[in-house]
Amino acid sequence: MTGAKTAMTSLVADLTERAHRVRGRVLEMGASSEGTHLGGSLSATDLLTVLYGAVLRVRPEEPDWPDRDWLVLSKGHAAAALYAVLGEFGFIPADEYRTYAQPGSRLAGHPLRRLDGVEFPTGSLGHGLSLATGAAIAARRLRRPARVFAVLGDGELQEGSVWEAAMAAPHQRLDNLVAVVDRNGWQITGRTEETVSLEPLADRWRSFGWAVVEVDGHDVEALVTTFASLPDPEGRPTVVLAATVKGRGVPMLEGRKKCHYVKLTPQMYHRASVGMRNRRERQS
Repeated sequence: MTGAKTAMTSLVADLTERAHRVRGRVLEMGASSEGTHLGGSLSATDLLTVLYGAVLRVRPEEPDWPDRDWLVLSKGHAAAALYAVLGEFGFIPADEYRTYAQPGSRLAGHPLRRLDGVEFPTGSLGHGLSLATGAAIAARRLRRPARVFAVLGDGELQEGSVWEAAMAAPHQRLDNLVAVVDRNGWQITGRTEETVSLEPLADRWRSFGWAVVEVDGHDVEALVTTFASLPDPEGRPTVVLAATVKGRGVPMLEGRKKCHYVKLTPQMYHRASVGMRNRRERQS
């Protein structure tokens, strides 16, 4: 095995284990008094883990480092996954997730700017790509090396403001901008294709002038390789269409509408935890 292959194998193993821990913490937040958006948090877990663990140039000990990369969680309802990842990589105390949605907690149902590692407060869908586009323009004008990543849900792509930003970014030649679409196929009302069809999604982005990459959003090695291949050599912004499964990692929740927002009872939490652990053991 070559040195590069050994390093990749080690990195993938580390990120996979971290993602498993993140999912466990997301489940705990789902068992809190308020519950949480479990399905979309679990589908985005591998994406966020890889971004923070292998892609973003950031300094947890210096969260406002001027040359840092930016991540905008446009699908702010996946806050539970973001909080768990921020704890996993040292932006906040690793056990702070246990305060989720409690009185006085910094961890609200949607991300707030008061938390290290959160660049913009999000939650109302459709705004994140515009914010990221503006940040990418600012970085260029300030001659900063920062790259800007916006993580969007696929149901969110039904918002017109997303496509306004999608039109503007190629015009500005923002090769420092990456949109990452969590393509889990569901939204609160049901399947995305039954609500408002998004297909042919890749062709739509291409028609706006974006470089398009399609990838398995749960294949850690493929994600690392995909992000390492950026930026686009032709100076275009890139969209990564990540095929994911809503509720990924928890068999009782995977691909089910009812997992969009869940308050787990003690019995449900036990069943979900056992199912997740058994799945992980079979994959090891």
